[in-house]
Amino acid sequence: MPEAKLSLRGVKKSFDANHVLRGIDLEVAPGEMICLIGASGSGKSTLLRCINQLEPIDEGTVWLDGQDISEPGLDLGPVRRRIGIVFQSYNLFPHMTALENVLLAPRRVLNEQGQGLEKRATALFERFGLAQHMRKYPDQLSGGQQQRVAVIRALAMRPEIMLFDEITAALDPELVGEVLAVLRQLREEGMTMLLATHEMGFARELADRVCFMDGGVIVEEGPPEQIFSAPRVARTQSFLRSVLRPTL
Repeated sequence: MPEAKLSLRGVKKSFDANHVLRGIDLEVAPGEMICLIGASGSGKSTLLRCINQLEPIDEGTVWLDGQDISEPGLDLGPVRRRIGIVFQSYNLFPHMTALENVLLAPRRVLNEQGQGLEKRATALFERFGLAQHMRKYPDQLSGGQQQRVAVIRALAMRPEIMLFDEITAALDPELVGEVLAVLRQLREEGMTMLLATHEMGFARELADRVCFMDGGVIVEEGPPEQIFSAPRVARTQSFLRSVLRPTL
């Protein structure tokens, strides 16, 4: 494996008496897509928030390109510009058009101005099939379109790593595919990504590695074919039986 783009070593996180992460070790190579699977409450979302330093960790370290970004007192602004995150809720400003939502952070945070920024944003809308909708307001867009705008907004900051936290969970089933198509395209372009997801078919098809989390630890990790076809750990087997059970 190439030298890690992202490295987590012994990461622990608690909320009062609730130990959410109990010691996470994870190496992510440049351009790798890792899917985090597991039941709700297993620690997937908290892990993503700790990587982006939205939640300070209690123990352990998080390294980005060899720099400890979990070091107390570190200026987190540059770190968060390098690691984009998209949540289940779109969090678009309702009084702004889709384009204005996308332009806001580059203007405020990166101090980018002028036609170059708008041209780059327009190219992102075109790339993900939303050029005809970029002047619309969020309430004029479907859930899938709003989620794609949220992804474009994150990409407008030119991140090196993208984190996705159950971004299809709030969508109607028929809208899930259009969001997964965006992730598929980013995968083909070599973006380093970590996804917390319930979309097992997508994880099996496109992930380089799947990590099954339970009780705040990574119980088992490996290539999708091994995890889904021949899981070695009993807890992984039990989880996959429950989520992959055929429906009549």
